[in-house]
Amino acid sequence: MYRQKQQQRSMTLTVAAAVALVPLAAACGSEKADGGSGSVGAGKPLTGVQWSIDSVTVDGTTHRAPEAARVRIDDSGEAAGSTGCNTFSARADIDGERVRLSDAMFTEKACEKTPIDFEKSLGRTLTTGPLTTKTEGERLTLTTSDGDTVRLSKQPDVPLHGTKWTVTAPGQKDADQEETGQKDADGKGSARLTFDRDAKTVSGRLPCNRVNAEATVSDGRITLGAPSTTRMVCEASLMDAEKRILRLFDGRVDYRIDQETLTLTSEDGTTVRAVAER
Repeated sequence: MYRQKQQQRSMTLTVAAAVALVPLAAACGSEKADGGSGSVGAGKPLTGVQWSIDSVTVDGTTHRAPEAARVRIDDSGEAAGSTGCNTFSARADIDGERVRLSDAMFTEKACEKTPIDFEKSLGRTLTTGPLTTKTEGERLTLTTSDGDTVRLSKQPDVPLHGTKWTVTAPGQKDADQEETGQKDADGKGSARLTFDRDAKTVSGRLPCNRVNAEATVSDGRITLGAPSTTRMVCEASLMDAEKRILRLFDGRVDYRIDQETLTLTSEDGTTVRAVAER
């Protein structure tokens, strides 16, 4: 059934149907909350954190999670995630030390490197009722009333240098939603930058043109040189997004990394967000 539905993008299911038919996935992420309303333990935040899923244990059997499995719950009451194969979104209701996921929406793909048993076990554990939360350091455990568990750990910040950053200009569609955004066969519409520590440069592509410049990092700031770009002309919306990103160059910008999100802010207040490619 998985193979037959591999091309189907997504479908909305009741929780019961989801557990029976579709693997649950775990999270995408972005900016860290300065203080989430949902908490676990002594002030440890549950929301606003991108958690790596380490394992799920059901009926005494532990299933190790693929490396890319993750989950994030936001203060807005939304959860999103990935098993490393399929993605999901759900409503998240937090009540003290408990969280309940409901109204789940899943993609359906078959991936050779993601065991079906892991996905089904994860779906069953996360959607069968309220989960008790417990933290130990940078680790989080979610436990059902039957004693089944999902073990997670907080993802570390990715490095500035060497990471491929997918960039969102102010007013442009969020980088996490790039799959449904404007993009042609040449990749136009997306913007990606990579910082090179040894060469002290930044290079990549803007929504239309390619770009490179000097980039020196010191004390939480990046000094960007004048940009050198190709000279292609694209549709107006792409050129407008490109101009907004170029405002960061030929000056100093503050930068902040929060797990997989990079925020760049120029001296004139222009802010650009980027997400690390996985």
